[in-house]
Amino acid sequence: MKTNYRRHEGREGATSALNAAIKDTNLTEKVSSIAPTKAAFGSVAVLLALIRVCFLFSCHGLLQVHI
Repeated sequence: MKTNYRRHEGREGATSALNAAIKDTNLTEKVSSIAPTKAAFGSVAVLLALIRVCFLFSCHGLLQVHI
């Protein structure tokens, strides 16, 4: 029972960390006045969002292929 709780707690921690990182990169993109850094932070935010979606799918077993 404890292992399931710790796994769930770890998933929530990872998801909240990804959400915070996405929020921070979006804020940095808005605040930055240099065009190349805006593009870089925008790309990082998109990649982090993609990682978050894939992580959530894998946590719920939605990426498993059934043969």
